[in-house]
Order: sequence, then structure tokens, then C-alpha cells
Amino acid sequence: MMNTQEILIQAKRESNKAPYSTEEKNTALRAMAKALIDHTDDILSKNKIDIENAKNKISEVMLDRLYLDASRIKDMAKGILDVSKLPDPTGRILSTHTLENGLIVNKISVPMGVIAIIYESRPNVTSDAAALTIKAGSVCILRSGKEAWNSANAIVKALQEGLENVGMSKNRIHLIEDTTRQSSYDLMKANGYVDLLIPRGGKGLIQSVIQNATVPCIETGTGICHIYVDKDANLDKAVKIIENAKTQRPSVCNAEEVCLVHKDIAQDFLPKLKEVLVEQRKAQDKIPVELRLDPIAHQIIDGTLATDEDFDTEFLDYILAIKVVDSIEEAIEHIQEHSTHHSDAIISENEQAQTKFSSTIDSAAVYINASTRFTDGGVFGLGCEMGISTQKLHARGPMGLEELCTYKYIIKGNGQIRE
Repeated sequence: MMNTQEILIQAKRESNKAPYSTEEKNTALRAMAKALIDHTDDILSKNKIDIENAKNKISEVMLDRLYLDASRIKDMAKGILDVSKLPDPTGRILSTHTLENGLIVNKISVPMGVIAIIYESRPNVTSDAAALTIKAGSVCILRSGKEAWNSANAIVKALQEGLENVGMSKNRIHLIEDTTRQSSYDLMKANGYVDLLIPRGGKGLIQSVIQNATVPCIETGTGICHIYVDKDANLDKAVKIIENAKTQRPSVCNAEEVCLVHKDIAQDFLPKLKEVLVEQRKAQDKIPVELRLDPIAHQIIDGTLATDEDFDTEFLDYILAIKVVDSIEEAIEHIQEHSTHHSDAIISENEQAQTKFSSTIDSAAVYINASTRFTDGGVFGLGCEMGISTQKLHARGPMGLEELCTYKYIIKGNGQIRE
């Protein structure tokens, strides 16, 4: 068993070695995917331990995040294979120009070095992060939440075996064995060892990293995602989109949390929405959505009277806050004030409204007549993702291979000196 400092030293040493070729990396990724499938039974047995330990401690929707079955492991392996088919993000000439003195200045994409990821109870993050890091030419340090540690450990062992089977060092992937808070703080303060730290989880984890890290980090934001139903919306389309955005998988960051409805269509729309999200789900023995309503919406349909806090909460559950607004301007103002700048949408057949909304809303992903659930690296064609960045510097939105690289300048001369 290695402590965190020993892992940091080994990871940094590994990152300083000569880079692997594109083919070597792709071969390793294919071997990792195969090893993952080969070790399905072991991974599932370890996941069962995590599930049993977590019961009655976390909600049902959060248990779903933790849960693995053979199908989900196949999806994880497919994600690794998808990454292997993507272009190599390193070694690309991003720009080149020649100075008057003959110096050729090339800007080249290069690996980041050591990338550390602190995440919570999603075992699939383990394979996604490892695959992207390997393809990006870097070394991966994973710090899983204790709820998912047995699953993550089994996954990492399989991935490391895949690397060794094709002659790549298993030290390209590390899993922190200490699941106390101390190991997270060790990564946050690992200057000289960690080149990039990415938190992936709830608001508490992300804020802790942003406030305490002295190493470079990227904020992967919580998702208080809004859908605004405009007065010119197709109401049937709006109901369908909201049902998907709220109920398909409510425990993820791109699920809808707040619905804003224009006053002109609220009387017609809200009963339709309640019928699908509440009544029909009850009839189908599904969990109904709890509607938390502002005073105007509460006069139109039954539900829980919303508090101010409900419009600033990432529920990650079958709960939807609903507010009636007077205009698109009020909807935009509300979103700008309360959004976490993750994913927000407008449902409208009016092109002027679509343009006004999409050009003004300052979020990483803005949708027109579509569900917010599409904000995902795999769906966006990035293979898989390291997380959804809600900041503006370096990376924004789903973080794929390009966002895990940096660049350097290589200047070629022929004896030039500066006078």
C-alpha cells in the first residue's frame, strides 16, 4: 500500500518519461477496454459491496449513480474504445510563423503531465478519466469517494492489467488508497506534482477544491439547469422535453432543476405538465415528480409552495421548481441570477426569442427546443468526458481530449542570436 505522497512521486516520475506514440496509446486503450470486460465479474462483486454499504445512507437516485451491471461495464469499455478512435490531441502544430530573422516559431500541443481527479460515487468516472488521460499523454491520479472505492479499485486493477499486457507502465494510472479528507487536501496542495486538478461531484466538493487548492484546477460546476417555456412554445414538445430533462436520470448534473413558464401559456401548460410528471407516473408505478411552485403556479396546479432556496438548489432528485414569468426578459434575468452556467434551454417556435435567449444566456451549453440531458462528452462526440467545466478560462463545457492538453513553443533556428 502506497501513501498519497508516494503516489505523487511515482506519478511525476512517470510523467517525465518520453511520450508514447499514438499507436502505443491506442493499443493500450484497446487492451484496457478488453481487460474491463474480462474482469466484469470481479468488478460487479466489488460494486455489490459498495451498494450494500451505501444503502440507507444515500438516496435511491444516488444509489443509481453508484450501481453497476454488465451493461454499464460494456458502456464503459465502449467509451474507452471510442477514445482510442479519436485523433491524437498531442503533437499537433497549432500555429507556425517565421520571424524576419529566420526563426521558425511553432506552437505545439503537448500533454498536461499529471492530472488528478477527485470524484464521488460514480464508478464510470474511473474508466472515463483514465482513458482520456492516457490518450492525452498524461498520468492519471484518481481519488474516488469512499462509497465507490471498492468498485474503483477493481476497475483500476483491470485497467492497469490491460496496460501491462501491451507493455505500457501501470503507473500511468493511480488510485489513491486513503479515502479520508486528508488525501483530497494532499492533492489540492501537491504543487510540483499535480499539473491539473479536476473536482467532479457535488457543490461541497467543488467549492472545497476551488477554495483550498494551490495547484491549477478547473471548476466542474453543479447543474442548476433551467428550461424556459416561451409564450410561443409548442406545448406538447415542451412537455416531452421537460419530462426527459427531469426524469430520465435526475441524479446527473445536466438534469433540469427549474422550469420557467411564460404567463400567457401557464394556464394551459402547467396542467399538461403535471399530468405527465405526476399523474401518469403514479399510474405507471414510477416515482412522481414533486412540483415546488411559486405563488402564481400554485394557484393553477397543486403542489408544494416553493421557497426562495428551491430556485438555487441542485436537487438531483425527482423534484422540479416552477416559476411563472411575465416575459422572456424576466426569464433571462432569473437564469442569469440563479444559473450555475451549466446547461439552460428555451422552448419556443419564435426565432427572435430563440436568438435573444441563446445570445444572452451565459452558460456552457444553451439549447433551443431540446433537452439539457445532451450535455455530455460522449454525446458531443468527444468519446467520453472528464467533467463539465462551467468556468471560462482554458476549458468550458464537456471536457474532452483537447482540454486535457496544454502547449509549448518550439523555435527552430540556424545560429541566430539576439542583438
